[in-house]
Amino acid sequence: MGRKSRSRVSRIGSYAIASSIKDPTSVSCTTFNILAPIYKRLDNEDPSYRESDVKDYWLNRNQRILDWLLCERSSIICLQEFWVENEELVRIYDKRLGDAGYNCFKLARTNNRGDGLLTAVHKDYFRIISHRELLFNDFGDRVAQLLHVELISPVSQCRNTNVSQEIIIVNTHLLFPHDSSLCLERLRQVYKILQYVESYQKENKLNPLPVLLCGDWNGSKKGHVYKFLRSQGFVSSYDTAHQYDDKDSHKWVSHRNHRGNICGVDFIWLLNPNRYNRKLLRASWSEAVTGMFKERYYQLRGASLSEDDVFALLKADENGNGDYITYSGFCEALKQLNLIGDYNALSDEEIKELWMHVDIDGNGVLDYKEFKQRIWNASAQEDEASDEVNGTEQTIGFSVKNAVLFPTEVEKGMWPEDYSLSDHARLTVVFSPVSMPCSRVLS
Repeated sequence: MGRKSRSRVSRIGSYAIASSIKDPTSVSCTTFNILAPIYKRLDNEDPSYRESDVKDYWLNRNQRILDWLLCERSSIICLQEFWVENEELVRIYDKRLGDAGYNCFKLARTNNRGDGLLTAVHKDYFRIISHRELLFNDFGDRVAQLLHVELISPVSQCRNTNVSQEIIIVNTHLLFPHDSSLCLERLRQVYKILQYVESYQKENKLNPLPVLLCGDWNGSKKGHVYKFLRSQGFVSSYDTAHQYDDKDSHKWVSHRNHRGNICGVDFIWLLNPNRYNRKLLRASWSEAVTGMFKERYYQLRGASLSEDDVFALLKADENGNGDYITYSGFCEALKQLNLIGDYNALSDEEIKELWMHVDIDGNGVLDYKEFKQRIWNASAQEDEASDEVNGTEQTIGFSVKNAVLFPTEVEKGMWPEDYSLSDHARLTVVFSPVSMPCSRVLS
Protein backbone atom coordinates (compact mmCIF):
# COMPACT_ATOMS: atom_id res chain seq x y z
CA MET A 1 0.00 0.00 0.00
CA GLY A 2 2.72 2.44 1.00
CA ARG A 3 4.82 1.66 -2.07
CA LYS A 4 1.89 2.34 -4.40
CA SER A 5 1.27 5.70 -2.73
CA ARG A 6 4.92 6.74 -3.01
CA SER A 7 4.99 5.91 -6.71
CA ARG A 8 1.80 7.88 -7.38
CA VAL A 9 3.14 10.96 -5.58
CA SER A 10 6.40 11.03 -7.54
CA ARG A 11 4.77 10.43 -10.93
CA ILE A 12 2.46 13.39 -10.53
CA GLY A 13 5.46 15.64 -10.07
CA SER A 14 7.39 14.00 -12.90
CA TYR A 15 4.58 14.50 -15.39
CA ALA A 16 4.34 18.15 -14.40
CA ILE A 17 7.88 18.91 -15.53
CA ALA A 18 8.68 16.15 -18.03
CA SER A 19 7.78 18.15 -21.13
CA SER A 20 9.98 21.04 -19.98
CA ILE A 21 12.99 18.76 -19.46
CA LYS A 22 12.55 17.13 -22.87
CA ASP A 23 12.48 20.50 -24.64
CA PRO A 24 15.75 20.54 -26.67
CA THR A 25 16.09 24.29 -26.17
CA SER A 26 16.15 23.97 -22.37
CA VAL A 27 18.69 23.00 -19.72
CA SER A 28 17.54 21.16 -16.60
CA CYS A 29 19.20 20.69 -13.22
CA THR A 30 18.37 18.40 -10.30
CA THR A 31 19.83 18.71 -6.81
CA PHE A 32 19.21 15.97 -4.24
CA ASN A 33 20.64 15.07 -0.85
CA ILE A 34 20.28 11.28 -1.03
CA LEU A 35 21.00 10.57 2.67
CA ALA A 36 24.16 8.50 3.01
CA PRO A 37 23.45 5.02 4.45
CA ILE A 38 26.07 5.69 7.16
CA TYR A 39 23.74 8.41 8.53
CA LYS A 40 20.35 6.76 8.01
CA ARG A 41 19.19 5.30 11.34
CA LEU A 42 17.13 2.12 11.31
CA ASP A 43 16.33 2.03 15.00
CA ASN A 44 15.67 5.11 17.09
CA GLU A 45 16.46 3.18 20.26
CA ASP A 46 19.84 2.10 18.89
CA PRO A 47 21.47 5.08 17.07
CA SER A 48 24.46 2.93 16.08
CA TYR A 49 22.28 0.69 13.89
CA ARG A 50 22.48 2.27 10.43
CA GLU A 51 21.29 1.40 6.94
CA SER A 52 24.92 0.85 5.94
CA ASP A 53 24.80 -2.33 8.07
CA VAL A 54 22.14 -3.89 5.83
CA LYS A 55 23.16 -4.13 2.18
CA ASP A 56 19.70 -5.02 0.87
CA TYR A 57 18.29 -1.82 2.39
CA TRP A 58 20.83 0.67 1.06
CA LEU A 59 21.13 -1.07 -2.29
CA ASN A 60 17.38 -1.09 -2.89
CA ARG A 61 16.95 2.54 -1.89
CA ASN A 62 19.80 3.76 -4.08
CA GLN A 63 18.58 1.73 -7.06
CA ARG A 64 15.22 3.47 -6.67
CA ILE A 65 16.95 6.84 -6.47
CA LEU A 66 18.79 6.08 -9.70
CA ASP A 67 15.56 4.88 -11.33
CA TRP A 68 13.96 8.28 -10.70
CA LEU A 69 17.02 10.27 -11.71
CA LEU A 70 17.32 8.39 -14.99
CA CYS A 71 13.60 8.60 -15.62
CA GLU A 72 13.75 12.35 -15.14
CA ARG A 73 17.02 12.65 -17.11
CA SER A 74 18.06 16.15 -16.11
CA SER A 75 21.03 17.51 -18.02
CA ILE A 76 22.75 18.34 -14.69
CA ILE A 77 22.55 16.16 -11.54
CA CYS A 78 24.02 17.32 -8.23
CA LEU A 79 23.94 14.85 -5.32
CA GLN A 80 24.97 15.37 -1.71
CA GLU A 81 25.69 12.75 0.98
CA PHE A 82 26.88 10.38 -1.71
CA TRP A 83 28.48 7.35 -0.02
CA VAL A 84 31.89 7.67 -1.70
CA GLU A 85 33.70 5.21 0.58
CA ASN A 86 31.53 2.28 -0.58
CA GLU A 87 33.17 1.04 -3.77
CA GLU A 88 30.22 -1.12 -4.79
CA LEU A 89 27.77 1.77 -4.60
CA VAL A 90 30.19 4.04 -6.47
CA ARG A 91 30.46 1.47 -9.27
CA ILE A 92 26.66 1.23 -9.52
CA TYR A 93 26.27 4.98 -9.94
CA ASP A 94 29.19 5.18 -12.38
CA LYS A 95 27.76 2.34 -14.47
CA ARG A 96 24.15 3.45 -14.61
CA LEU A 97 24.85 7.15 -15.05
CA GLY A 98 27.69 6.46 -17.49
CA ASP A 99 25.53 4.15 -19.61
CA ALA A 100 22.89 6.91 -19.70
CA GLY A 101 25.40 9.38 -21.15
CA TYR A 102 26.62 11.28 -18.10
CA ASN A 103 30.12 12.40 -17.16
CA CYS A 104 30.45 11.88 -13.39
CA PHE A 105 32.66 13.70 -10.90
CA LYS A 106 32.92 12.67 -7.25
CA LEU A 107 34.49 14.40 -4.28
CA ALA A 108 34.84 13.00 -0.75
CA ARG A 109 34.67 15.17 2.33
CA THR A 110 38.00 15.67 4.06
CA ASN A 111 39.21 13.51 6.97
CA ASN A 112 37.56 10.35 5.62
CA ARG A 113 34.04 11.26 6.68
CA GLY A 114 32.64 8.63 4.29
CA ASP A 115 30.26 10.73 2.22
CA GLY A 116 30.71 13.49 -0.31
CA LEU A 117 29.39 14.94 -3.55
CA LEU A 118 28.57 13.61 -6.99
CA THR A 119 28.02 15.90 -9.96
CA ALA A 120 26.94 14.45 -13.31
CA VAL A 121 26.47 16.39 -16.56
CA HIS A 122 25.02 14.88 -19.71
CA LYS A 123 27.31 14.54 -22.73
CA ASP A 124 24.52 15.53 -25.10
CA TYR A 125 24.31 18.96 -23.48
CA PHE A 126 27.76 19.90 -22.22
CA ARG A 127 31.45 19.78 -23.01
CA ILE A 128 33.64 19.80 -19.90
CA ILE A 129 36.15 22.67 -19.90
CA SER A 130 37.41 22.30 -16.34
CA HIS A 131 36.63 20.56 -13.07
CA ARG A 132 37.91 21.96 -9.78
CA GLU A 133 37.68 20.73 -6.19
CA LEU A 134 37.29 23.16 -3.30
CA LEU A 135 38.27 21.85 0.14
CA PHE A 136 37.17 24.17 2.94
CA ASN A 137 39.48 22.43 5.45
CA ASP A 138 37.15 23.45 8.26
CA PHE A 139 35.96 21.55 11.31
CA GLY A 140 32.90 20.39 9.35
CA ASP A 141 35.08 18.82 6.60
CA ARG A 142 32.91 20.40 3.93
CA VAL A 143 33.79 20.55 0.24
CA ALA A 144 32.47 21.91 -3.06
CA GLN A 145 32.82 21.02 -6.73
CA LEU A 146 33.12 23.53 -9.56
CA LEU A 147 32.47 22.56 -13.18
CA HIS A 148 33.14 24.95 -16.04
CA VAL A 149 31.17 23.66 -19.04
CA GLU A 150 30.13 24.72 -22.51
CA LEU A 151 26.74 24.08 -24.08
CA ILE A 152 27.24 21.77 -27.06
CA SER A 153 24.18 22.78 -29.10
CA PRO A 154 23.40 26.48 -28.85
CA VAL A 155 19.68 27.06 -28.66
CA SER A 156 17.89 29.24 -31.17
CA GLN A 157 18.05 32.41 -29.07
CA CYS A 158 21.84 32.22 -28.86
CA ARG A 159 23.06 31.10 -32.27
CA ASN A 160 25.34 34.14 -32.63
CA THR A 161 28.88 32.73 -32.64
CA ASN A 162 30.11 35.75 -30.69
CA VAL A 163 27.96 34.85 -27.69
CA SER A 164 29.67 32.75 -25.03
CA GLN A 165 27.93 29.44 -24.37
CA GLU A 166 29.76 28.67 -21.11
CA ILE A 167 28.42 28.32 -17.56
CA ILE A 168 29.75 27.48 -14.10
CA ILE A 169 28.10 24.79 -11.97
CA VAL A 170 28.82 24.44 -8.24
CA ASN A 171 27.67 21.57 -6.02
CA THR A 172 28.04 21.79 -2.24
CA HIS A 173 26.63 20.79 1.15
CA LEU A 174 26.96 23.34 3.94
CA LEU A 175 27.46 22.71 7.63
CA PHE A 176 24.32 21.98 9.66
CA PRO A 177 23.49 24.83 12.13
CA HIS A 178 23.57 22.76 15.32
CA ASP A 179 23.60 26.03 17.24
CA SER A 180 23.84 29.78 16.54
CA SER A 181 27.63 29.76 16.92
CA LEU A 182 27.90 27.95 13.57
CA CYS A 183 26.21 30.73 11.59
CA LEU A 184 29.54 32.46 11.08
CA GLU A 185 31.22 29.31 9.77
CA ARG A 186 28.36 28.70 7.34
CA LEU A 187 28.73 32.25 6.03
CA ARG A 188 32.46 31.68 5.70
CA GLN A 189 31.85 28.54 3.61
CA VAL A 190 29.66 30.47 1.16
CA TYR A 191 32.17 33.32 1.07
CA LYS A 192 34.91 30.83 0.12
CA ILE A 193 32.76 29.48 -2.71
CA LEU A 194 32.02 32.92 -4.13
CA GLN A 195 35.65 33.99 -3.77
CA TYR A 196 36.72 30.86 -5.64
CA VAL A 197 34.22 31.40 -8.45
CA GLU A 198 35.36 35.01 -8.76
CA SER A 199 39.07 34.16 -8.75
CA TYR A 200 38.56 31.29 -11.22
CA GLN A 201 37.00 33.65 -13.73
CA LYS A 202 39.70 36.28 -13.23
CA GLU A 203 42.55 33.77 -13.56
CA ASN A 204 41.08 32.44 -16.80
CA LYS A 205 40.31 35.95 -18.10
CA LEU A 206 36.62 35.12 -18.50
CA ASN A 207 33.80 37.56 -18.91
CA PRO A 208 31.07 37.01 -16.30
CA LEU A 209 29.38 33.64 -16.82
CA PRO A 210 26.05 32.39 -15.49
CA VAL A 211 26.54 30.49 -12.23
CA LEU A 212 24.38 27.72 -10.80
CA LEU A 213 24.96 27.04 -7.11
CA CYS A 214 23.31 23.72 -6.26
CA GLY A 215 23.01 21.75 -3.09
CA ASP A 216 21.89 21.34 0.48
CA TRP A 217 22.42 24.72 2.14
CA ASN A 218 21.18 23.59 5.56
CA GLY A 219 19.49 26.96 6.07
CA SER A 220 16.18 28.60 5.20
CA LYS A 221 15.13 31.85 3.57
CA LYS A 222 15.23 33.49 6.99
CA GLY A 223 18.95 32.92 7.48
CA HIS A 224 22.12 34.93 6.94
CA VAL A 225 23.37 32.68 4.11
CA TYR A 226 20.20 33.34 2.11
CA LYS A 227 20.51 37.11 2.59
CA PHE A 228 24.20 37.01 1.72
CA LEU A 229 23.59 35.24 -1.60
CA ARG A 230 20.72 37.58 -2.43
CA SER A 231 23.02 40.56 -1.83
CA GLN A 232 25.32 39.15 -4.52
CA GLY A 233 22.59 39.02 -7.14
CA PHE A 234 21.70 35.32 -6.84
CA VAL A 235 18.05 34.30 -7.05
CA SER A 236 16.40 31.13 -5.78
CA SER A 237 15.28 29.35 -8.96
CA TYR A 238 12.37 27.57 -7.30
CA ASP A 239 11.02 30.78 -5.77
CA THR A 240 11.46 32.61 -9.07
CA ALA A 241 9.45 29.95 -10.91
CA HIS A 242 6.62 30.16 -8.38
CA GLN A 243 6.82 33.95 -7.96
CA TYR A 244 7.53 33.70 -4.24
CA ASP A 245 9.29 36.58 -2.54
CA ASP A 246 11.85 36.48 0.25
CA LYS A 247 9.14 36.36 2.91
CA ASP A 248 7.44 33.22 1.56
CA SER A 249 9.60 30.83 3.58
CA HIS A 250 6.60 28.87 4.84
CA LYS A 251 5.17 27.90 1.45
CA TRP A 252 7.50 24.99 0.73
CA VAL A 253 9.85 22.60 2.53
CA SER A 254 12.52 20.18 1.31
CA HIS A 255 13.91 18.46 4.39
CA ARG A 256 12.86 16.74 7.58
CA ASN A 257 15.95 16.92 9.76
CA HIS A 258 17.15 14.63 12.55
CA ARG A 259 15.26 16.75 15.06
CA GLY A 260 11.98 16.11 13.27
CA ASN A 261 11.67 19.69 11.99
CA ILE A 262 10.66 20.35 8.39
CA CYS A 263 12.25 23.24 6.52
CA GLY A 264 13.23 24.47 3.06
CA VAL A 265 17.01 24.11 2.70
CA ASP A 266 17.68 22.79 -0.84
CA PHE A 267 18.33 25.43 -3.47
CA ILE A 268 19.49 25.92 -7.01
CA TRP A 269 20.78 29.48 -7.00
CA LEU A 270 21.12 31.37 -10.29
CA LEU A 271 23.42 34.30 -10.98
CA ASN A 272 23.12 35.77 -14.45
CA PRO A 273 25.97 37.73 -16.12
CA ASN A 274 24.04 41.00 -15.94
CA ARG A 275 23.73 40.71 -12.16
CA TYR A 276 27.41 40.52 -11.24
CA ASN A 277 28.94 42.75 -8.56
CA ARG A 278 25.81 44.61 -7.70
CA LYS A 279 27.66 44.82 -4.39
CA LEU A 280 31.33 44.00 -3.83
CA LEU A 281 31.81 40.54 -2.36
CA ARG A 282 33.89 41.75 0.59
CA ALA A 283 31.30 44.42 1.44
CA SER A 284 28.51 41.83 1.35
CA TRP A 285 30.53 39.55 3.63
CA SER A 286 31.09 42.36 6.13
CA GLU A 287 27.40 43.29 6.07
CA ALA A 288 26.42 39.66 6.61
CA VAL A 289 28.68 39.39 9.67
CA THR A 290 27.60 42.72 11.18
CA GLY A 291 24.03 41.60 10.51
CA MET A 292 24.56 39.08 13.31
CA PHE A 293 25.40 41.83 15.78
CA LYS A 294 21.90 42.98 16.63
CA GLU A 295 20.53 39.43 16.57
CA ARG A 296 23.11 38.17 19.06
CA TYR A 297 22.94 41.30 21.20
CA TYR A 298 19.22 40.78 21.60
CA GLN A 299 19.86 37.17 22.57
CA LEU A 300 22.40 38.30 25.15
CA ARG A 301 20.75 41.42 26.59
CA GLY A 302 17.09 41.24 25.51
CA ALA A 303 15.18 42.62 22.54
CA SER A 304 13.91 45.66 24.42
CA LEU A 305 17.16 47.57 24.00
CA SER A 306 17.20 50.39 21.46
CA GLU A 307 20.13 51.37 19.27
CA ASP A 308 20.74 54.34 21.61
CA ASP A 309 20.93 51.99 24.60
CA VAL A 310 23.41 49.67 22.88
CA PHE A 311 25.59 52.52 21.63
CA ALA A 312 25.66 53.95 25.15
CA LEU A 313 26.80 50.59 26.52
CA LEU A 314 29.56 50.21 23.93
CA LYS A 315 30.94 53.73 23.54
CA ALA A 316 34.19 54.82 25.13
CA ASP A 317 33.33 56.51 28.41
CA GLU A 318 36.26 55.82 30.66
CA ASN A 319 36.68 59.57 31.21
CA GLY A 320 32.99 60.31 30.99
CA ASN A 321 33.30 62.30 27.79
CA GLY A 322 33.75 59.78 24.98
CA ASP A 323 30.98 59.68 22.41
CA TYR A 324 32.36 56.98 20.17
CA ILE A 325 33.31 53.30 20.07
CA THR A 326 37.00 52.46 19.96
CA TYR A 327 38.58 49.48 18.20
CA SER A 328 39.19 47.78 21.54
CA GLY A 329 35.57 48.38 22.54
CA PHE A 330 34.44 46.95 19.20
CA CYS A 331 36.56 43.83 19.77
CA GLU A 332 35.21 43.45 23.29
CA ALA A 333 31.65 43.56 21.92
CA LEU A 334 32.49 40.89 19.33
CA LYS A 335 33.97 38.77 22.11
CA GLN A 336 30.81 39.07 24.23
CA LEU A 337 28.80 37.95 21.19
CA ASN A 338 31.04 34.88 20.69
CA LEU A 339 32.33 36.21 17.39
CA ILE A 340 35.83 36.36 18.87
CA GLY A 341 37.51 33.69 20.96
CA ASP A 342 35.37 30.73 19.88
CA TYR A 343 36.70 27.80 17.87
CA ASN A 344 35.05 29.09 14.70
CA ALA A 345 35.42 32.79 15.48
CA LEU A 346 36.60 35.67 13.33
CA SER A 347 40.30 35.68 12.49
CA ASP A 348 42.47 38.73 13.19
CA GLU A 349 42.41 39.58 9.48
CA GLU A 350 38.62 39.28 9.33
CA ILE A 351 38.25 41.55 12.39
CA LYS A 352 40.43 44.20 10.77
CA GLU A 353 38.43 43.99 7.51
CA LEU A 354 35.23 44.31 9.51
CA TRP A 355 36.57 47.36 11.34
CA MET A 356 37.53 49.01 8.04
CA HIS A 357 34.00 48.39 6.82
CA VAL A 358 32.26 49.96 9.83
CA ASP A 359 34.72 52.85 10.31
CA ILE A 360 33.41 54.76 7.29
CA ASP A 361 35.56 57.88 7.61
CA GLY A 362 38.65 55.94 8.67
CA ASN A 363 39.37 58.06 11.75
CA GLY A 364 39.86 55.06 14.03
CA VAL A 365 36.63 55.33 16.03
CA LEU A 366 32.92 54.73 15.42
CA ASP A 367 30.51 57.58 16.02
CA TYR A 368 26.78 57.10 16.44
CA LYS A 369 26.03 57.61 12.74
CA GLU A 370 28.53 54.94 11.68
CA PHE A 371 27.30 52.56 14.36
CA LYS A 372 23.71 52.95 13.23
CA GLN A 373 24.47 52.68 9.50
CA ARG A 374 27.03 49.89 9.46
CA ILE A 375 26.21 47.78 12.53
CA TRP A 376 22.76 48.27 13.97
CA ASN A 377 20.92 48.58 10.67
CA ALA A 378 23.33 46.40 8.69
CA SER A 379 21.66 43.83 6.47
CA ALA A 380 23.06 41.90 3.51
CA GLN A 381 20.23 42.71 1.17
CA GLU A 382 20.12 43.02 -2.60
CA ASP A 383 20.71 46.46 -4.10
CA GLU A 384 18.08 48.09 -6.25
CA ALA A 385 18.10 46.85 -9.82
CA SER A 386 19.86 48.87 -12.51
CA ASP A 387 19.57 48.52 -16.27
CA GLU A 388 23.05 49.92 -16.82
CA VAL A 389 25.73 47.55 -18.07
CA ASN A 390 29.40 48.13 -18.82
CA GLY A 391 30.51 47.36 -22.35
CA THR A 392 28.76 45.57 -25.18
CA GLU A 393 29.91 42.00 -24.53
CA GLN A 394 27.14 39.44 -25.01
CA THR A 395 26.97 36.11 -23.24
CA ILE A 396 24.48 33.42 -22.40
CA GLY A 397 22.17 33.74 -19.43
CA PHE A 398 19.18 31.81 -18.12
CA SER A 399 15.54 32.46 -17.42
CA VAL A 400 13.72 30.09 -15.08
CA LYS A 401 11.14 28.12 -17.04
CA ASN A 402 9.84 25.63 -14.46
CA ALA A 403 10.72 24.20 -11.06
CA VAL A 404 9.29 21.27 -9.11
CA LEU A 405 9.98 19.61 -5.76
CA PHE A 406 9.38 15.87 -5.30
CA PRO A 407 7.35 14.54 -3.53
CA THR A 408 4.75 17.16 -4.37
CA GLU A 409 3.37 17.47 -0.82
CA VAL A 410 6.47 19.46 0.17
CA GLU A 411 5.41 22.20 -2.23
CA LYS A 412 2.52 22.83 0.17
CA GLY A 413 4.74 22.84 3.25
CA MET A 414 3.93 19.25 4.28
CA TRP A 415 6.12 16.18 4.66
CA PRO A 416 4.57 12.83 3.52
CA GLU A 417 5.06 10.07 6.06
CA ASP A 418 5.25 7.38 3.36
CA TYR A 419 8.19 9.00 1.54
CA SER A 420 11.32 6.89 2.01
CA LEU A 421 13.85 7.79 -0.70
CA SER A 422 15.63 10.28 1.56
CA ASP A 423 15.09 12.81 4.31
CA HIS A 424 15.30 15.45 1.57
CA ALA A 425 13.07 16.18 -1.37
CA ARG A 426 14.70 16.49 -4.77
CA LEU A 427 14.51 19.78 -6.62
CA THR A 428 14.48 20.03 -10.41
CA VAL A 429 14.61 23.31 -12.30
CA VAL A 430 14.34 23.88 -16.06
CA PHE A 431 16.11 26.91 -17.55
CA SER A 432 15.80 28.59 -20.95
CA PRO A 433 19.12 29.96 -22.25
CA VAL A 434 18.92 33.55 -23.48
CA SER A 435 21.44 36.04 -24.81
CA MET A 436 22.19 38.96 -22.49
CA PRO A 437 24.86 41.63 -21.90
CA CYS A 438 27.59 41.29 -19.27
CA SER A 439 27.40 43.68 -16.36
CA ARG A 440 31.17 44.17 -16.47
CA VAL A 441 34.43 42.58 -17.53
CA LEU A 442 36.25 40.82 -14.70
CA SER A 443 39.67 42.31 -14.11
